[in-house]
Amino acid sequence: MKIGFNEGCDRYCAGHTVLNDLEYCEKNGFDFIDIQSECLDRDLAAGKVTLEQLGDWFKTHKLKMLSYNALCFFNMKQTQAEKDAVMAELDEIIRRCQILDCNMIVVVPSQNITVHATRGEILADAAAVLKEMVKKVEPHGIKLSLEFCGAPGMTINRFEDAYAVVQAVDSPLVGVTLDQYHFHAMASGWDALEKADGKKIFIWHLNDMEDMPCGAAYNTDEKRLWPGDARGCLDHQRYADTLKKIGFEGNCCTVEVFRPDYYQLSQEENVRTAAEVTKAHVAKYW
Repeated sequence: MKIGFNEGCDRYCAGHTVLNDLEYCEKNGFDFIDIQSECLDRDLAAGKVTLEQLGDWFKTHKLKMLSYNALCFFNMKQTQAEKDAVMAELDEIIRRCQILDCNMIVVVPSQNITVHATRGEILADAAAVLKEMVKKVEPHGIKLSLEFCGAPGMTINRFEDAYAVVQAVDSPLVGVTLDQYHFHAMASGWDALEKADGKKIFIWHLNDMEDMPCGAAYNTDEKRLWPGDARGCLDHQRYADTLKKIGFEGNCCTVEVFRPDYYQLSQEENVRTAAEVTKAHVAKYW
């Protein structure tokens, strides 16, 4: 099992840069990195790095980019201008992925929509949009990984709904991002995961969390913990056993937390700690 680092872990550490993340991740034994669009856009705007410099870095190092994280709020757009903006953003991300040698884009569903759409309407819309996206990514061999988000206001907030969308699209280029926090936060069904095709799970986000009520307004990303933290409540053994049983082929777990406490660490200490806890997790459960 290879290990990956998501920049959500350290994006607000003092002096954060994407290039530093690349150096620290390679130094501490990570195989992959999820570059967050927020971090990349910030560095590009500040002139700290260019896409070409990052692309050249990857050509001469072992660390590789697992995913571009993310194209956010892609579904349930109500006007043609909004729909066109999503596709224009996808075009730009594809351009960036070609420079960065990245073949995976995470797509995140919309939140807090004003239209009183049913689940069926939401899932049908998401599938339709993803089918159009496939036409754009297919010539470049890029995959799309749908990340359901475990919060009440998200249009797709449970694993079973995300998996239904992926099944409806029915493309080898479209799968699910399984984030342990999101799975627990809105009480996704283990029965659905246990019956899923593991080959349709493209990305596995590793984390733990405080034992908060599912769906509570205060049960936010800030309640995430490093895996292995004594305060955690997630059933890591069950996640690992289930993924093995259903044939998960990603061969990588990517640590992703968004805890304010961890942003107080230096960027290097944050990455080093993330590597330590992820390696310990793999040794114990995989």
